[in-house]
Amino acid sequence: MDFSMELPATYYALYVLELGATETILGMIGFSSFIALAAVQFPGGYLADKFGRRWLVSSMTFAVALCYIFFAIAPSWHLILLGTVVMSLCHIYQPALMAMIADAVPAEKRGMGFSLIMLIISASTTPGPFVAGILYTQFGLVEGMRIGYTIVTALFLIAAILRLRLTETMEDSSRPGFKDILAAFPTGLRESFAVWNKVPRSMFYLFLSLVILNVGWAASNLFIVVYAVQELGIDEAVWPLILTGLFAAMIVLAIPVGKAVDKFNRKVPLLISYAAFFVAIFLFITGDLLRVFVALILFGVANILINAAYGALEADLTPKQQRGKVMGFSNFSNDIAMAIGNIVGGALYEHVSPQFPFLITIVFLIPSFFLTLSMVHEPEKRED
Repeated sequence: MDFSMELPATYYALYVLELGATETILGMIGFSSFIALAAVQFPGGYLADKFGRRWLVSSMTFAVALCYIFFAIAPSWHLILLGTVVMSLCHIYQPALMAMIADAVPAEKRGMGFSLIMLIISASTTPGPFVAGILYTQFGLVEGMRIGYTIVTALFLIAAILRLRLTETMEDSSRPGFKDILAAFPTGLRESFAVWNKVPRSMFYLFLSLVILNVGWAASNLFIVVYAVQELGIDEAVWPLILTGLFAAMIVLAIPVGKAVDKFNRKVPLLISYAAFFVAIFLFITGDLLRVFVALILFGVANILINAAYGALEADLTPKQQRGKVMGFSNFSNDIAMAIGNIVGGALYEHVSPQFPFLITIVFLIPSFFLTLSMVHEPEKRED
């Protein structure tokens, strides 16, 4: 799945623009996607805790796979919008998958566990940009992307079949009926808000710091390839080669970061990741080819740090019976944050300045850093 997703992601923004969208429309598509994704996080978290993780993950992966057909056949950006929204609704399984991972990793090995996951993701995604570059060179942007999305559909269906073999991590699990799924929306909403009375305050501040960060990050991340090609003059065929710096950094650092998070501290890597993001954004917007390459390496460093440390600390602070709801609420809030960031970033990019969304990212990094520094504390005893 990770390899296949990265293949079209390499040129996604340029593809949508080629299908008639503007930067503002590109931001609007991102906004619509994250709003739809947010809408299913509360019921997804509730269903994961109430009925188990496996059935939701395995069944909805098939639905996500079929949604990629929209992207492969789209004659204009309108079908991309439709496919994006439908796919986001199918990601109702996200809290269940995240909770399943947290359940399965022992408390004393969580840093290494989440780092190894990022290592697998990074290793599998690294060939994606190369394949995308070959398709672009041989078939052009639009036809190359259509072939890429066809490959994604096939590989996702294979992954969905493999996920049928997942083992349930909840002791008491059952498949819900149709009435249970309908009831999950109001019940999930109510219980997801109530869950913050059942977890430490540090978990709330950890969650809040990531929401703030994601508003800023979403304002710019959708436009990185657009800015690199249109403003910095980097050739589209060269872009996949530069992008490998990001994945290479994540592969090299995955094991040492995981060991450090388990042995020493979860909080310090989070703070370092914010600093790395700050420097990377500054280098990118003032970039030549070398600076952009260094910036992408720093993005990779920040990514592995934040994923390993945040995932481990979130699991440490959250009781197993509440993880689906906490992750559902977190996903909901982060999706809303990303939606706002996307649409604001698109409008600013097109109508104010291409640099402005990246400056917004830098501004939002600052409160995230200080909130984590002052209000997030590691627990004396980690949750199982």
